[in-house]
Parts: sequence; structure tokens; C-alpha cells
Amino acid sequence: MSFLKTRLDNGLTVLIKEAHAAPVASFWVWYRVGSRNEHLGITGISHWVEHMLFKGTTAFPKGVAEKAIAREGGAFNGMTWYDFTTYFATLPTERIELALRIEADRMVNSLFDPDETTAERSVIISERQGAENAPKFLLNEELMAAAFRVHPYGTDTVGHMCDLETMTRDQLYAHYHTHYAPNNAVAVAVGDFDADERLRMVEQHFSAIPGGPDIPPTTAVEPPQKGERRVTVEGEGNVAYLQIVFRAPTVHEPDFFAMTALDAALTGASGMTFFGGGLTNKSSRLYKALVATELATGVSGSLLPTVDPFVYGLSAIVRAGHTPDEVEEALEAELARVAAEPIAPEELGKAIKQAKAQFAYSSESVTAQALWMGFSEIFADYTWFENYIANLSGVTVEDVQRVAQKYLTRSNRTVGRYVPLSGEK
Repeated sequence: MSFLKTRLDNGLTVLIKEAHAAPVASFWVWYRVGSRNEHLGITGISHWVEHMLFKGTTAFPKGVAEKAIAREGGAFNGMTWYDFTTYFATLPTERIELALRIEADRMVNSLFDPDETTAERSVIISERQGAENAPKFLLNEELMAAAFRVHPYGTDTVGHMCDLETMTRDQLYAHYHTHYAPNNAVAVAVGDFDADERLRMVEQHFSAIPGGPDIPPTTAVEPPQKGERRVTVEGEGNVAYLQIVFRAPTVHEPDFFAMTALDAALTGASGMTFFGGGLTNKSSRLYKALVATELATGVSGSLLPTVDPFVYGLSAIVRAGHTPDEVEEALEAELARVAAEPIAPEELGKAIKQAKAQFAYSSESVTAQALWMGFSEIFADYTWFENYIANLSGVTVEDVQRVAQKYLTRSNRTVGRYVPLSGEK
């Protein structure tokens, strides 16, 4: 069997796929917890807990797991986002069991040593301070807070400084104990192995771990937006930025794929680069309207798969000598045009072809395949990844115009500007 999906008695979802192009394998564990599961008082806690799982267990003291993976020539990392926290290792196939041992162990045995927790507070605070030096971060944080007034998506994953300064070790450990359990996790293995044998290995290491407590539900629902919102951030530097986000369809709606095609036409295929922001294609509409005309030095689009409804974003870097007003006016003209005039079939075909190619490029390796299988299981299920190309292929000219008219409206958007203090306001 080349692919299988099952669920262990303790609630762990398991996805396994054979890929025999090279003698390597990738193993991931995904937890359904991220900043979506936070509130004021514990913002940033999921990101901090992610860091703490690299601080050791009794079986794998601090630094031992990383060194063991490195000795085998492997890659080892983790990340936190709105909807998930995940850890992975990619190794030669015959060494992949090491990754299973590490992940099963730290799922239940992470120490959260008080001294390590205190030391990591400084690291997390420093990370937050470093982000605050970046105009794009400052603008995005203010913009998302305005776009989401109720839902936790309005808070960046790194968290608020006031919470990073006051959260306790007990709060971190309670968050870990609640959310890091088989019933809230997805294990994914992709590589050069027999799927049935790999399942037996997963069962060997994970089946004895007890299921965790019931997961507290996330009940926040963002109310409908009833008009345009605007924010302005002033700060250091000499470059201005414009960022606009529109309420977007969910991944479960056909409109999501029409929006993907629309984004490819406007800014170029992002390549499903996980967090968006792919290189803009020079033949795209907004590149021609903003960059080729020298109003901006760059423009990008972002449409991200999420558990709850999210936003479609457009960002531009204002060229020196021009203003955010000029860039916004030119951008608005292009959005009005794509809503008023049906896109040419040839242009749509090219946009979809580019999006398909970028998707294929971004899912070639076993690591990337495991990433997309697990990520898809978080916000939908793995078949979303498997059916991506087919769903995108079904988008029509009429679909693109319809979603442009439906979503790219003033009342559905939040506009943000970063204005350097050294420049004109």
C-alpha cells in the first residue's frame, strides 16, 4: 500500500505515504494549537511552548536530540503559526526511527525546567524586539489587529510584550499538558519505505501514550465587516509601505480556488510558499501597474489556508519620490478593472498554469510533501492537498470576475500604511 490514513486508539491521526525517488524519509508531528487558541494574558504561549520542547527530556537532555539528528545528516526543526505547532525531521530512511523516538518522548516528557523557562523568556522577548525593528512587522501587526477585532487571528504568533514579560512556567506547562497529546495531533511520514511497516513503527512508539484531556473549543467568530478600516503606523526608516487585506473565502469554499487564480493574475503565482509572498511575476497586472511604472519597488499577494475565515492580502513597497496615495490609487484602478472586465481566457490559463507549476515545485521533496499533507489535515484533510491541482483547473473566467466583485470591495477591506518619520506624511 503506497498511502494510508488511520487513527490510533489514543486519537492520534496517522498519514503515511511511500515516495521512492531517494533513500530519505521525513517525519512530522502536527499539533492543533497555535495563536488561534490564545487570548490576552497568554498571547505567544504556543510559540514559547514550541521553544521549550527543544529544551530536553530525561531521555534526550537539552541539545542531545539536535546532535543525534545532525550526526545522521538530518534536518530538524519546528514552527508555530495561527492554527498549529509542528516539529519535523528528515533523515536517511534507515535512520528515521530516531525522529519517532524523539517526538514520542517529548510529546509527554518535556521537562520545562524553571531555569530554562526563565532563560527562554529572554530569547522570546528578544525575538519580539527584533521584529519591532522591521516596518513590515509593525504595519502588519496594526493592520491585522484592525481587521480582526474579535478573532485571535488579529494577534501575531509571537504575542504581546506584556504577556511575554508575565507568563509563568506553570501556564506554559498547563498549555503543553492540554494541547500536546495524541488526540490533538497528526503524525505524518513520507519517504522511501513500506507504508505498513512504517505504521507499525508509529504504533510501537506512540500507541502507549494516553489520549489527552478534551481540548477547549475556540468559539470566536469575527463579525461581518461593515465598512473600510484604515490604520497608519509611523516609525523609523526611509521607506513607505502599503498593505491592504480583504476578508476572504475559506478553504472549504470553491471561491478559494478562484481567488488563488485571481491572485496569480494580479501578483504572480506564489508557489504555495506556505506563508505566501512569492516572487511577483513581471507579467502580472500589479507588477505592470506599480513596479514597471516605478511607483513601487515591489508588490506581492498572499492567500493562506486557515481553519477559520482569513484575509487576502496585497502589499507594496513605495518607491522613493512617490507616496502611498499614488500607489493605492494605481492599485485600486487595477482591482476595479479586474472586477469590471472579464479576464482574457489566455491570461487565466497562463495564471493557472503558473500556479500549478509553482505548487508542483513546492511539493517535490519528501519534506515538502509531508508538510503539505499535515498542514492540509489541520485546516481540512489531506485530500485538499491531493485535489489542489484539479480544483484549480476548474476555475473559469466567470469565477475570477465574480470573486473580484464579491471580495475586492472597499467595505470588505482594511488598509494600512507605514509612513517613515523621515519622509512625508
